[in-house]
Amino acid sequence: MANQNEETNQSGEGLVPPPQIPPDGLWENCLYAMWRTPLGLIGVATTTISIVLMLIGLALDMLGLVENPYFAALCYMILPGFMVVGLLIIPLACYVNRKQWLKDSLGAHLDDKSLCIDLSNPRHKKYMVGFTALTVLNVAILTIIGYEAYHFTDSPYFCGKLCHKVMAPEYTAYMRSPHSKVKCVECHIGPGASWFVKAKISGLRQVVAVFTDNFSRPIPAPVHHLRPARDTCEECHWPEKFHGEKVKKFYSFSNKDQENPEVQEISLHIGGQNPVTEKFEGIHWHVSSDVKVEYQPLDDRRTKIGKIKVTHADGVTEEYDIGHGDETETAGEEHEWRTMDCIDCHNRPTHVNDRMMERVDFGLLSRRIDPGLEGIREDSITVLEKEYTSREEAEELMIKTLIELQAGRHGKAYVDENGELLVKAGQFLLETWMNNVWPGMKITWGTYRQHLGHQDADDGFGCFRCHNDEHTTNIGKVIPQDCDLCHDEPE
Repeated sequence: MANQNEETNQSGEGLVPPPQIPPDGLWENCLYAMWRTPLGLIGVATTTISIVLMLIGLALDMLGLVENPYFAALCYMILPGFMVVGLLIIPLACYVNRKQWLKDSLGAHLDDKSLCIDLSNPRHKKYMVGFTALTVLNVAILTIIGYEAYHFTDSPYFCGKLCHKVMAPEYTAYMRSPHSKVKCVECHIGPGASWFVKAKISGLRQVVAVFTDNFSRPIPAPVHHLRPARDTCEECHWPEKFHGEKVKKFYSFSNKDQENPEVQEISLHIGGQNPVTEKFEGIHWHVSSDVKVEYQPLDDRRTKIGKIKVTHADGVTEEYDIGHGDETETAGEEHEWRTMDCIDCHNRPTHVNDRMMERVDFGLLSRRIDPGLEGIREDSITVLEKEYTSREEAEELMIKTLIELQAGRHGKAYVDENGELLVKAGQFLLETWMNNVWPGMKITWGTYRQHLGHQDADDGFGCFRCHNDEHTTNIGKVIPQDCDLCHDEPE
């Protein structure tokens, strides 16, 4: 009778053995391992639960019913990992059970010890159809989730919200910048697979740093491994196009006169390729195809510049240094050469932090701070300069502090009379402070500054890093500190 059962199992016909009895055939043994062994059940349950949760999460995300970066990360990054692990556990369970089956079946026929697919056997055909259907379904689900995961990880929402503690300052500046409609990856990664892979590998290192709380406060700037601007910025911008001159106005008030601003107008020589002379001129000459400018930064912030090399279209190269004796700053040292591009001047093109005085003056100009409130400019500066231990403390105390300062100047009756205007001014100051200061990240006024112009020249920022009358060639040619090179009075 036992031999008869064995023959019917080998031919693929007859009844499958009862569940409590381990099957004799290798195909039946694999299926048994999937459904009847603890390891197999773990694999099947992990895969099934992950798929169900992923599909529910995908539907909720696409319908916009849940907007949470951690929820999206769970759906598109964590659950797919569990699904893949579950799919790997299933064949592992079959393999483990198969080894035990072979050990217990040493006397069986050799054909029983290998997985042979016989499509003429109805049972084998059923197994193959089921296996193929499940494989196609799993691949389709992983493809859809992978596609959504790719777009999620490339979104500003992912960059700015998932690592909120670290990226909040940069994301806040980005959201109010002229590039707020440009995705982070378009500048930080750009097109092409190689830079995509490099960025994702670097991203993994940054994720580990966040989880271990081992990251710099504040985040160092500039980013030293940023892709060249010619591969990113110039996808949209065209520095060689002739822009001519642009008139810019600067408004500033003083504590003595809060009503009438001092207006300074300058005409910026942006330049480009002049259509009349066909020569490159103006500020954008530095990044034109007519010239190649290279330099050696002497510090991480690129505020101190050593040697400068200018290669002209005719192949002539000029090299400038700070003096040409044995006691120069660069003598005996090797520094990396960097080719100048847009980011060397527009070093904060998207993550622009405000200057405190300019924001106070803007408040007066826009009348969000009423200039009729005597002493309000000086008190506003005092409020913004005050150190608050946290953003929560600033929200609680800033408006109150402004009112107290005004009460100290004019008395309680003045404050009661102008209470609404003072609250309005305080709200503007609080908004300004919250956009620029993060005590937890050690970011305050002036932490991040721009190289545009020369407002912070005393600290090494701006044009005077090179245009300082100190960089000369060995024949005495100098890079001049001539204001008229970049701007003059409007006509």
